[in-house]
Amino acid sequence: MSDKMSKEDMVKEAVEEAKAQAAEAEEAGADQKETAEKAENPAGDETSQTTDSTPEAQENDAEAGEAEESGNDADGSSEEQSSKTEKKKLFGKKNKKDKKDEKIDELTDRLTRQMAEFDNFRKRTDKEKSQMYEIGAKDIIEKILPIVDNFERGLASMPEDEKATPFAEGMEKIYKQLMTTLEGIGVKPIEAVGQEFNPDFHNAVMHVEDEELGENIIAEEFQKGYMYRDSVVRHSMVKVAN
Repeated sequence: MSDKMSKEDMVKEAVEEAKAQAAEAEEAGADQKETAEKAENPAGDETSQTTDSTPEAQENDAEAGEAEESGNDADGSSEEQSSKTEKKKLFGKKNKKDKKDEKIDELTDRLTRQMAEFDNFRKRTDKEKSQMYEIGAKDIIEKILPIVDNFERGLASMPEDEKATPFAEGMEKIYKQLMTTLEGIGVKPIEAVGQEFNPDFHNAVMHVEDEELGENIIAEEFQKGYMYRDSVVRHSMVKVAN
């Protein structure tokens, strides 16, 4: 009987020991699971609780938000300012001329040049015409002057008793009319006798020593000289004293 009881006691003890080992195994498994979860999120709960619960952290978050908003505002204002500056530069620059304006400027410049060239041509032509007219007039005057010389010689050689005849008076009237006409177109005689010799107006063909006259003074005129306007048509043929 004692042996049987001892066996039962042994069985009970073995069962209780197996239960205790199973409980210990469950507790060890739970501890390992909790350790693994903490390893995956070592500070997650504490950080969230600290962030949600600490007033200083909330103030810091608010300041950070305001700084971020001010930064965004600064970026927006800088972008707006840069866009305004670009617009000013764009509108401040002179727009390039289109092809029509360039063509108008080109034609205007060409017209101005042609008008200036035409004006120069007109002035040059007028000057050439004036020179040609003057040359032609001088040529005709040179051909008339010998007739004037013959009138003067004829009147000078006429005796005093014949100067009152109608023929002599008619010759003198014709001579005066001819000289008046020449004077009207700009022909005038060159003064010679008693004037100082000037090679621009006089042609010296003789030289004489005369104490009564000064040096280089014209003593006598052999042929009268004439001027047309400001140019000499014929030089005076003279005799110079001293």
